Amino acid sequence: MPAKPVPEFTKLAVASRLRDHAATRWPQLTDLTVRWRGQFVYAAATLPGEDEPAPLFRLRYLGTPDLWDFAIHLGSSNAYEDSLLPSGSPEGTPEEALDCACGLYLSDPSAWLQPPQQD
Repeated sequence: MPAKPVPEFTKLAVASRLRDHAATRWPQLTDLTVRWRGQFVYAAATLPGEDEPAPLFRLRYLGTPDLWDFAIHLGSSNAYEDSLLPSGSPEGTPEEALDCACGLYLSDPSAWLQPPQQD
């Protein structure tokens, strides 16, 4: 099955959501770079004490702006590895992906804690 093209409005909305979430939850990031290639969005951030942006993660479009396949960037291999989010799912929101990656790279495991579910 061919990859679904990412609508332009989805690209703009996701980039805005990621930047807004970074500013609110991760103010220590100097900058967040979002770039697109086909069905993928790549996020990189300038981390504290660094001059160049470091790759954080890649998302693959699944046809909706709220559910994306997640792959973390591994510095050890300089590659993206399909991964699970703290929820245990390989799919989630762009904000969940940002929290997962920043929790790892900024050594803040509180980013992986899920709020209690209401019954």
